[in-house]
Amino acid sequence: MARLVLNTSRRMPYAFAPAFSRGLGVPLAAITSLIALNQATSLLGPLSGPLGDRWGYRTMMLSGLGLLSIGTLAVGILPVYTTVALAVALAGVAKILFDPAIQAYAGECVPYQNRGLAIGMIETSWAGSTLLGIPLAGILIDRAGWQSPFVALGVLALLSGLFIAWVIPATPLRRHDGRWWAVYRDAWQSLRRWPAAWTLFSFTLLTCAANDCIFVVYASWLETGFALTVVALGGATIVIGVAELLAEGLVATVSDRIGLSRAAIAGTALAVMSYAVLPLASATLPLALSGLFLIFLSFEFSIVSAMSVFTEVMPHARGTMMSLNLSAAGAGRTLGALLGGMVWPMGGLLASGITAAAICTMALICLAWGLRRWHASQQS
Repeated sequence: MARLVLNTSRRMPYAFAPAFSRGLGVPLAAITSLIALNQATSLLGPLSGPLGDRWGYRTMMLSGLGLLSIGTLAVGILPVYTTVALAVALAGVAKILFDPAIQAYAGECVPYQNRGLAIGMIETSWAGSTLLGIPLAGILIDRAGWQSPFVALGVLALLSGLFIAWVIPATPLRRHDGRWWAVYRDAWQSLRRWPAAWTLFSFTLLTCAANDCIFVVYASWLETGFALTVVALGGATIVIGVAELLAEGLVATVSDRIGLSRAAIAGTALAVMSYAVLPLASATLPLALSGLFLIFLSFEFSIVSAMSVFTEVMPHARGTMMSLNLSAAGAGRTLGALLGGMVWPMGGLLASGITAAAICTMALICLAWGLRRWHASQQS
């Protein structure tokens, strides 16, 4: 529930930017600026991750949900642009606090042979926000006004925090020498002991860049190529949500059996092929939607399988590892959005597909090399 609330709050400005623009009486560009602000919060990962390793993952989860509830409930009390900006910013900060903490907590509590099941189940909330959270938010906007989803998310965040405080025991503070920078010094030393982590961060950055290179232009492709209406484009988004949900279910049920490293590499290789063949899917709308389905299925399967592996790469600093990985994903999405916006006008879907395939190939190389170095370091 907590992850579903967080992901819905993260995706809501994308889906309802025009409604928020009208409700607040501001230009649409003012809402898209808030989306950029939300994404920029992922850069706080290097600051928040070591704190989770120091203060405990439960504390970080509760802090994230607390910030989310403060921001969203503030919109219900004072529905103006400033409070919406605060809510969107705090939603981004909440995610950078909560996500690495829950992933690290799963890594600490669940045996590695079952890690794919645990992470896969947690990550189903990402698809759930598309298939459940966003549609319900739309119903609330239609019936109770544009600010009503903020209030609902704030209440649900509070309830989720109470539940987590009840079921997850508190953990004692880890020792350090008392200086304010000690926690960051320890995190840096952990990264030096595990150099493979940097290569794996590069994988996350590159694979997210490849995906967003297509994600930012798929609506334009479908609209211009098949004359789809806004309603029909919404249907295409459902296709993506179903692909993500299926991928996360496959991680939960299959990746542990075949091995998490093999699953991540196989998913990334499939993603490379799906990007490369996407231009061939332009003949008909069913082919186009099938191509998008394959892209998001393979991407989500690879990134969640890899995430399951990453929870074990730095076992003494899991919060640091997962927060830096989330920051790498945010940086990759920003890079991919910029590249996608430049490549699409130059060469259409052919150029976009080739660019995404090339970037994803580099991601595959980084993943294979990083996992090899990690396994070698474990054996030595």
